[in-house]
Amino acid sequence: MKFIFSTVLLVSAVKALPFQQRQASVDASLVPDFGVTPGVKDPAGSASCVGINGKLIPCTCPPSRDTFIASLSANVANGHDVNNPAVSRALPHRRFPIAAPFPTDSSIASQITRMQTLLSSLQNLNGAGVGCPAVSTTFSSQLAALQAQQSGAAAPAVAAAVPATTTPATAAPSSALVDASLVPDFGVTAGVKDPAGSASCVGINGKLIPCTCPPSRDDFIASVSANVANGHDVNNPAIAAPFPTDDSIGSQVTRMQTLLSSLQNLNGAGVGCPAVSTTFSAQLAALQAKQ
Repeated sequence: MKFIFSTVLLVSAVKALPFQQRQASVDASLVPDFGVTPGVKDPAGSASCVGINGKLIPCTCPPSRDTFIASLSANVANGHDVNNPAVSRALPHRRFPIAAPFPTDSSIASQITRMQTLLSSLQNLNGAGVGCPAVSTTFSSQLAALQAQQSGAAAPAVAAAVPATTTPATAAPSSALVDASLVPDFGVTAGVKDPAGSASCVGINGKLIPCTCPPSRDDFIASVSANVANGHDVNNPAIAAPFPTDDSIGSQVTRMQTLLSSLQNLNGAGVGCPAVSTTFSAQLAALQAKQ
């Protein structure tokens, strides 16, 4: 019995070591203060406490900084949110965790990516969708400020390139923001007719798609570039458009997710080309399997 007990202790200790290493993976100086003090009671007398702009929040929010950084570090070390195996819009029959990229450089794009990971880690702190709301911190306003800077930073380049009154003026600089070598080929040829004779065309695994899909590569890259320049999908502003350029698996996953959302919202909110008009979903799944 003593031997078994000692073995259990040894195994537990060994298992604990990687977690200790994960804690150190996030530089605490890159995690801003919450900007909200927990436990400030609702003056109206409810059981809740007060967050940003008087919004009611659980009185346990925000969490302690140490607890939050430990949870964030575990997410970053694993490459995804360990508490939320989210359903992929591209592959609804499969479940993929929420990516947790955390680039450490000081570029605006990287700061945006970090802030998005902070928010998802906060909101899934104790389980899938079980955490602290965004209004228990100033993270959302900080994210909005960064996205405004990103959008504003692109404006001088537009003005310097060509007169702002012409249509190409906005398109050309936006296209330059995205390195085309980081955008994989669609893997599907547009216009391949359905052999059954319908008005549709054929995508991945024989799935029917509009015959205008996938779009031309130039049009798609221009659209992705505009989204990235604005920090969000211009046709569906609720969707962020991070596009980190390093070769890490986390960054490749993030880029692929932005490519998919850009594709699916190409012509309006939810109006674009389906994921099966490209091999992007399969590429995303392969990358996530490596995390």
